[in-house]
Amino acid sequence: MDLAQTDEHLWRAVVRGDGVAFAAIFDRHGDRVWRHAWRLMQHRQDTEDVTAAVFAEAWRKRSRVRIVDESVLPWLLVTATNCARNARRSVRRNERLIAHIPLGPDAPDAADVAADRMGRLEAGSAVAIAMASLNDKDASLVSLVLLEEMPLADAARALGMTYGAAKTRMSRAKERLRGHLAAQAVEGEEVRA
Repeated sequence: MDLAQTDEHLWRAVVRGDGVAFAAIFDRHGDRVWRHAWRLMQHRQDTEDVTAAVFAEAWRKRSRVRIVDESVLPWLLVTATNCARNARRSVRRNERLIAHIPLGPDAPDAADVAADRMGRLEAGSAVAIAMASLNDKDASLVSLVLLEEMPLADAARALGMTYGAAKTRMSRAKERLRGHLAAQAVEGEEVRA
């Protein structure tokens, strides 16, 4: 496979079922998708799961993937954001289910379990927690523009919105993130005091 080919050329082959072209896309963008997923998940295994889900979705939806400026990367990053959000929801559902299962006599102390959960939550970055407070469209936009440093116009095209709508959404999302991060900082200082 010619590595000088654009994503758009490779993706045409992927749509026809070419696994070698798909592997070339993975080789080209896999690390970037992994880093993006890491920023959102902050846990190695979850990051690997999200990255695998992104490329599984890319293969499954290969005929519907949106190419932006001859690149499949924007679609992959938006999909990573959505997969990360779904993974976090799944973890919360599982934790709620497990919390309702009766404990046996050899079960760990509830305080130890709570401390472990708190440690896992604190391991996540404040940005990831703030990003989780945004709706899917805004989180995708912020991820592409602020975390992946994609131009706003390209991110707007990747998400299927006008530049003006993206600019407005970005402004409002940044304001919500600032507020959320400021509130987290205040809570953190109150805990330390």
